[in-house]
Amino acid sequence: MTEKSREKGKPAEKAAEKPSAKPIAEKPAVEKPAAVEKPVEKPLEKPEEKKPPKVKKKEKGAYTRYKIDEKGFVTRLRPYCERCGQGYFMADHGDRYSCGHCGFTRYKRA
Repeated sequence: MTEKSREKGKPAEKAAEKPSAKPIAEKPAVEKPAAVEKPVEKPLEKPEEKKPPKVKKKEKGAYTRYKIDEKGFVTRLRPYCERCGQGYFMADHGDRYSCGHCGFTRYKRA
């Protein structure tokens, strides 16, 4: 066998036989003062809290706006809006009445 046929069959050996171009020079060991390494602080991970399901507000019915007497008479508990007319009740806010439709506000007398 010739040398060429060996080289073709085993390329890994050929690469291993070649010396490297520059030898790596080792640096002399110099003692450095011991550096205090700060521990890496991980960000605090909050445990996943399950949010309670949202509670839908029940729509108040018409029975909250009227009062029925013993005799069967119906009286309104809140006034109608002066701008919007009948059918638009005003909200009771303690010291005032306000319309949710147009924004009209009527203050109560002290």
